[in-house]
Amino acid sequence: MRRRDLIAAFAGAAAAWPLATRAQQPPVIGFLSNASPDEYGVRLTAFRRGLQETGFVEGQNVRIEYRWAIGENARLPALANELVGRRVDVIVAAGGTPAAMVAKAVVTTIPVVFAVAVDPVEVGLVPSLNHPGGNLTGVTNLNVETAPKKLEVLRELLPAATKVAVLLNPTSPLSQSFISALQPAAKALGFQLHVVQASKDSDLEPAFAKVTDELKADALVMAPDIFYNARPEKIAKLALRHRVPAVQQYRPFVAAGGLISFGADESEYYRLVGTYAGRILKGDKPGDLPIHRTTKFELIINSTTAKALGITVPLPLLGRADEVIE
Repeated sequence: MRRRDLIAAFAGAAAAWPLATRAQQPPVIGFLSNASPDEYGVRLTAFRRGLQETGFVEGQNVRIEYRWAIGENARLPALANELVGRRVDVIVAAGGTPAAMVAKAVVTTIPVVFAVAVDPVEVGLVPSLNHPGGNLTGVTNLNVETAPKKLEVLRELLPAATKVAVLLNPTSPLSQSFISALQPAAKALGFQLHVVQASKDSDLEPAFAKVTDELKADALVMAPDIFYNARPEKIAKLALRHRVPAVQQYRPFVAAGGLISFGADESEYYRLVGTYAGRILKGDKPGDLPIHRTTKFELIINSTTAKALGITVPLPLLGRADEVIE
């Protein structure tokens, strides 16, 4: 080969190499949450399992860029813009309704998979559950809509109860929806609702003191919120120390000594988020993927805690429980 032909061939190969390298790069998922990695252990495991079911393994054929707001919802828009700037292939808005609403406002072309506890049509995320259209789809666990079931369980467990405290995070956009969902059921069941607020660790002890000392509430229901979900041991200990029967939505609370949980299966919920992200990476359009509504709900009872609180759990309630922890 003549020298000039050799140089031309080398130059052509050098120009093509970066394109080939880029073509071989794995797709990238942007993971947006208002929590911290420590608070998402169960959810991340389930999310990665869902990805794996669609053929994607983190670190092998897919990369994930995480953005954590560490409890500060005000940081979410900047973090979402960072992911847009990184030109990720899919954004998973995994911080509940706050992250989903920010993603809708900030992300206009990149596919988004959200995970929320509300009706996404009602809050304006998508126009339809079956045909969301646009660049958003996702999963809802409907933990807000199933809130009345927690009161029904309490009425069966505590037939003489009249006052129920509701623990809310005032910074959460779910708070008003949760109260609105509870009020008709409370009236029908003969409960008076009393709101108690806590949004940081230093609020929890005073909140529980108010529940028992000031309100003298017969029971406590916690709103769906990552701040409470991430502190099952601390909140379970406070509930037991203050001797208040408490209901949350996820199993770790009961496993840590809480009395009852009723809500969507957390692992199944985030596995579905992972499968949707994987399907989009394979070519599915988010607007064609119907909103997935979690249908698997769990009732879990800690019988040891019930005995410590002097509560006899009715046999029919024990019989309906998915798990009884002793």
